[in-house]
Amino acid sequence: MQKVLLVEDDAEIARNLTRFLEDEGWQVTYAAGQTEALRIFPQMQFDCALLDVSLPDGSGFAVCAAIKAQSDTPVIFLTASADEACTVAGFEVGADDYIGKPFRPRELIARMKNAVRRHNPVTAQLLRCGNVSIDQSRGVVMKNGAELYLSALEYRLLLVFFLNKGQLLSRDRLIDELWSVSSEFVSDNTLNVYMKRLREKIEDDPQSPRIIRTVRGMGYKAVDE
Repeated sequence: MQKVLLVEDDAEIARNLTRFLEDEGWQVTYAAGQTEALRIFPQMQFDCALLDVSLPDGSGFAVCAAIKAQSDTPVIFLTASADEACTVAGFEVGADDYIGKPFRPRELIARMKNAVRRHNPVTAQLLRCGNVSIDQSRGVVMKNGAELYLSALEYRLLLVFFLNKGQLLSRDRLIDELWSVSSEFVSDNTLNVYMKRLREKIEDDPQSPRIIRTVRGMGYKAVDE
């Protein structure tokens, strides 16, 4: 499970964002201000930090500078202060991204994952689950050393599972992922078709899948045994 440091002075925003991030599989550590954030950060290993700019006892810029002085942890500013001067100041102290409020939750998750992958290029290129692997740098899927030929949507579906290995993915989430790369409407039935095709290619026994498991009434989960 990836860990994120959330520094936000608005308790309601912090509470709602923490709930959303935890539902997406992140472990959230919360700090309400600069002092608390600077105390917490050295005590844990974080994969990413989300910082507000305006804090009651200081500035997100100072927190970002301190983080970058100690580590290469990706930092994303998540703030209502999205004017050009603030944005430039954020990047000058080492920020990896800058997102203005209000924000779209799915976009935030995508940007967090991209920031983490950029800071871990070697591990990001090769994903593995069971006897199937994805080489992201080449867009190639292998099973037992032999290349599998997947359609664009099949590849996207498999990539979503492997990037979220061990996490429960709802059918609605998967439909959204497919729709984002398809020029056509993706229905519930379309997902069924692509799940069937994908399992026929990656599973040793598609009728008893061991890589992508069905969680009845909830969705699917990629499992690495």
